[in-house]
Amino acid sequence: MRVDEYLEHDAVGLAGLLRDGQVGAADVLDAAVARCEQVNPLLNAVVRPMYDEARRRVARPLSGPLAGVPFLLKDLFHDYEGVPTSAGCRALRDVPAPRHAEVVRRWLDAGLVPFGKTNLPEFGAKGVTEPEVFGPTRNPWDPGHTPGGSSGGSAAAVAAGVVPAASANDGGGSIRIPAACCGLFGLKPGRGRVPFGPGRSEPMHGAAVNGAVTRTVRDSAALLDAVAGPEPTSPFPIAPPERPYAEEVGRAPGRLRIGFTDRSPLGTPVHPEAVAAVRSAAALLEELGHDVAEAEPDLDGRRLTEDFLTLWYGSMAALVDGIKAETGCGDGGFEPDTLMLAAMGRAMSAADYVRGADRWNTHTAALSDFHSRYDLLLTPTIAGPPVAIGRLDPPRWLRAAERLLVRTGTERVVTATGLVTEEAVTNLTATPFTLTANLTGTPAMSVPLHWTAKGLPLGVQFIAAAGGESMLFRLASQLEEARPWAHRRPEAVPFPQQEEAGRRQAG
Repeated sequence: MRVDEYLEHDAVGLAGLLRDGQVGAADVLDAAVARCEQVNPLLNAVVRPMYDEARRRVARPLSGPLAGVPFLLKDLFHDYEGVPTSAGCRALRDVPAPRHAEVVRRWLDAGLVPFGKTNLPEFGAKGVTEPEVFGPTRNPWDPGHTPGGSSGGSAAAVAAGVVPAASANDGGGSIRIPAACCGLFGLKPGRGRVPFGPGRSEPMHGAAVNGAVTRTVRDSAALLDAVAGPEPTSPFPIAPPERPYAEEVGRAPGRLRIGFTDRSPLGTPVHPEAVAAVRSAAALLEELGHDVAEAEPDLDGRRLTEDFLTLWYGSMAALVDGIKAETGCGDGGFEPDTLMLAAMGRAMSAADYVRGADRWNTHTAALSDFHSRYDLLLTPTIAGPPVAIGRLDPPRWLRAAERLLVRTGTERVVTATGLVTEEAVTNLTATPFTLTANLTGTPAMSVPLHWTAKGLPLGVQFIAAAGGESMLFRLASQLEEARPWAHRRPEAVPFPQQEEAGRRQAG
């Protein structure tokens, strides 16, 4: 299979060709590897090739609905036995995983062929992908800009045609943010929909979930069908969908009640392009026959953000302390920002943590009240176009303060002054819309309906009520048909069709 032929198909399409014997799995893998070698030197999306593992896999018969389709694994939580899962962390770079994660095992059972691990910020803690250990991943639409985070490596690879779909996870927007930045479809499943074991329960009380970024809606549906459902250690199994998600694609969504807002939950500025993205989506929804009104949940966005950060600080403290105990590494194994977040977590009391977690119910009740009146909430996915590489780096004064405070152990001084929290909230002004779905455990998706005047993607977000993945897939497929996006290609990386068009124009 030639690379130009490979680029023409999504995962479901490739699976059909493989199933019909029109092409072999080894040939498809060769095309994927060739594409990776072609664009990865620019993008730095794939940080750990797994070519040997993949070639051994396609050398034997494969079964499953996606048998033989090349795939990439995000290097966080998606453990592949014998291959390190670095989580973007220096301390874990060479520590092999003892076994497959359950979600990876299910992807393998579906027949997928992972051939690499993708880049992310350390522990997925940022909305950009710029880890110290591997360096930044660049956006295929403009390499000077971020592909978002934390699943930025996966999103950049899919947007550049390395794979039609790649694994991702989302603890604060990490599927939807990079999908919005890279012109992709990204659905965050609801709490409990996809397993996280066997080595761990649901991280962050289920705020973090596993999923994928894709070019097409049907690929996301097929991938969720492959992994959804409880495992023996699932703490809160939820009801299965009425039918497979793949059968929702193309099914009429009915007349939906959709409330939309372009106001930041933090009360901070929203870029005119993000406002335009939502307003244009609202107009399209009206054209499609939905009832659309300007409305938003009665949420305290600042309080919700601070409660999320409380959990984040505590989780980071436990994570860093556990890695130090397991590996024997010191502070040198982690980035300064990570050490500061962990220090903030240690400075909290258990009562602080529990009080913050208890308030999650207040936020969930507010969103539930909104969903009693509206089927979906429409917002920007992010508050503006993808930011430039390095734009969200902490200021030098804060980095110096972090080093001093971590070294001297005076974390409570930082807690009292709120410097770190203020800086965290400042960074979240670029992505203030995604935390709500994580904290409340509801499914949400980013749909690529808008490109800026400068040619950068800027997706819009839909949040459903609990169990609303099927509704999201029905609406997404309707939007995909009304305003297609999968054919759009970034010009910063070479695509055979673009090169041929350029030759014809030159001639």
